[in-house]
Amino acid sequence: MIEISEKSKCTGCGACQNICPKNCVEMLADEEGFLYPKVRNEYCINCRLCEKVCDKPGKIITDYSDRAFGVISSRENIRKRSSSGGVFSLLADFILDNDGIVFGAYFNNKWSVEHGYVNTKNDIDKLRGSKYVQSDTRYTYREVKQFLELGKTVLFTGTGCQIKGLKSFLGKDYENLICQDIVCHGVTPPRLLKKYLELLKKKYKSEVRSISFRDKSTGWKNYSVKILFTNGKSYLKRASDDLYMRSFLSKLYLRPSCYECPCKGEKRESDITLGDFWGVNKIMPELDDDNGCSLVIIHSKKGMELFNSIKEYALFKEVEFSKVEQYNKAIIESAEKPQNREKFIKEVNDNFARTIKNYCKIPVFLMVKIKIWRLFASIKK
Repeated sequence: MIEISEKSKCTGCGACQNICPKNCVEMLADEEGFLYPKVRNEYCINCRLCEKVCDKPGKIITDYSDRAFGVISSRENIRKRSSSGGVFSLLADFILDNDGIVFGAYFNNKWSVEHGYVNTKNDIDKLRGSKYVQSDTRYTYREVKQFLELGKTVLFTGTGCQIKGLKSFLGKDYENLICQDIVCHGVTPPRLLKKYLELLKKKYKSEVRSISFRDKSTGWKNYSVKILFTNGKSYLKRASDDLYMRSFLSKLYLRPSCYECPCKGEKRESDITLGDFWGVNKIMPELDDDNGCSLVIIHSKKGMELFNSIKEYALFKEVEFSKVEQYNKAIIESAEKPQNREKFIKEVNDNFARTIKNYCKIPVFLMVKIKIWRLFASIKK
């Protein structure tokens, strides 16, 4: 049976849970709040499938791995509600228009993040936008397989490690499966988001109605966190001022495997990678209006065909991979583990706000840079 001896080697993808024929593998939170497999010994039949699916080497796709594009959706209303250029919505629309299924991460009614699927365009909105917390894949790999066996085209979106987990579980290639991963900075545990929301609910004396970690009312490059409450009140703060985003960007509370991510690099197991096109203002300013521009990296023939299917609804331009890499190191590099990570985690669980303010102080030079940028942005408007 599967045992996790080094937590940095487990991404929490959930492939072991999905493949167990006796459903005796559970994904349970550890003391840091991250999910790890736990076997219920009384039901285990020692088939070792959980071990095999975990150790299975991935198939890196190299067909189109040097092709990258800056892309902006021509559907402005959708782009405004998206994290960057609105490309995910274009991909999802095309799949659903052709009777397919789209899997992705969404907030459940307890504001935890989990994976699920949609089969109508009316439901795409719940999968749209950045979540900045690790999603629970639950038994979605099994659902993906069921749809694939029925002949449905499936678009599965997630982090690189979730794509790896899905493909390990499936064990073979499916022509009707398209995988899209993201440029991932790392993931925090649900526990951190829960503490953050508890603090805000207490302050605003209300339950949360909606969350946007990438609100563009203050610009795409200088985005804000926007939370609406059921009593009609709202919270809006730029990411540099928001406690949760400061914690996330500090890399202090990321999953141990995120510091040794096995899914970085130009070549991946996904068909398409989506991310923010940071540096677009310098590389191709004609696509920069500060409302969001997506970076699209193609890895396979299937990915290229899907991208070609949505081109008519977008403005795009090809870019050299080496140019975008220098402005978004998360494409190729794992997050660097801070030396005081464990101390931070222990203290933040006791006092969320005070600990983040103490550990995640913004350097003076960066604060000056932020203020100058905000002044410039206000004058430009």
